[in-house]
Amino acid sequence: MAGRRDRTQQLRGSKIAIAILIGIIIGCVCAVMFPNGFFNSSSSLTVNERLQAGSSSCESSERIKLLKSDFASLSEKNAELKKQVRELTEKLRLAEQGSDNARKQVLSLGSQIKAGPFGTVKSLRTNPTILSDESVNLRLAKILEDIAVGKEVIVALANSNVKAMLEVQIASVKRLGITNYLVVALDDYIENFCKSNDVAYYKRDPDKDVDTVGKTGGNHAVSGLKFRVLREFLQLGYGVLLSDVDIVFLQNPFSHLYRDSDVESMSDGHSNMTAYGFNDVFDEPAMGWARYAHTMRIWVFNSGFFYLRPTVPSIELLDRVADRLSKAKLWDQAVFNEELFYPSHPDYIGLHASKRVMDMYEFMNSKVLFKTVRKDQELKKKVKPVIVHVNYHPDKLNRMQAVVEFYVNGKQDALDSFPDGSE
Repeated sequence: MAGRRDRTQQLRGSKIAIAILIGIIIGCVCAVMFPNGFFNSSSSLTVNERLQAGSSSCESSERIKLLKSDFASLSEKNAELKKQVRELTEKLRLAEQGSDNARKQVLSLGSQIKAGPFGTVKSLRTNPTILSDESVNLRLAKILEDIAVGKEVIVALANSNVKAMLEVQIASVKRLGITNYLVVALDDYIENFCKSNDVAYYKRDPDKDVDTVGKTGGNHAVSGLKFRVLREFLQLGYGVLLSDVDIVFLQNPFSHLYRDSDVESMSDGHSNMTAYGFNDVFDEPAMGWARYAHTMRIWVFNSGFFYLRPTVPSIELLDRVADRLSKAKLWDQAVFNEELFYPSHPDYIGLHASKRVMDMYEFMNSKVLFKTVRKDQELKKKVKPVIVHVNYHPDKLNRMQAVVEFYVNGKQDALDSFPDGSE
């Protein structure tokens, strides 16, 4: 009995020892695997984060791709919206401009009216004149007040280079008793010449841009200055008849103006078609049925002799031409006509000025005279021009003197020795 009890106690002790050993082994394993313990929250979170990081790395790559795609799409939409905003802003600006112009016209013309019966409706041709502003140039205002007739004046620009032609012109003006004639003296020589010959003149205040050309420039260079100089005349409320110096006056031009347009100009044309306009048909056989295209043509207005009424469109014309001439080396007559005739089109607002072409036989260019009139005995007897402008020929002084001999002194062969054109 005692032996059995001992073996039972030994077996029980062995089991306990084995259990203790197993517990120690498990404890060591747990100590290695879970150094911070089973219930440490930070350890739990770290494991979770690792698991999430693994899965989110895949998700973020896909998300970045989606975000890039969305960004590109939104960028395109944003660019399109910006374009639409710009277009709408421009349309709004133009609408406001049109509304403002319409309002101004209603204010200047009076209340709106109904259209009359067929064939009786006539549009407005004569724009209202501006209010004069003497503060623009008090000295010029005083000069014009003394010499102008009916708020109108002839203006000629001159420097010493054109003195001989100026003498012929002044003599023709004095012969007719025209008193509202003013020379804009561009240098001291012409100022002194006008003083000694009792000719009304105006010498502008110093202006570097104008003076450089005015004192040394030839006929064409001086001609381009007129668009800057004439502005003050219009602002003071005067109608201006601009005359280059290569012009002979044979009648008082103010008796032959219509004054129904902003701009009234002589033409470089030499026939009814070229001076007043014609339908020029362009032929392009390759187009077949549509080979003929109709175009409207007219020879240019001459920028050496024109009348301007003191209106907003007239002043805008001067501003436009002067601005373009100041930015590029251009021919003033070409720019003058482009601004007058080019219609409004995309990116360009045309000048809304009324215009009239002067009678080509009354306000005669030298091509009409030397190529047509002098060879036609009926025209030589019948036509008495108001002015002759020697614009087509370089030997200006000789031809001006011949014009005086023929039309003033009656020398019938005075024009015969000259060629039609230039040699």
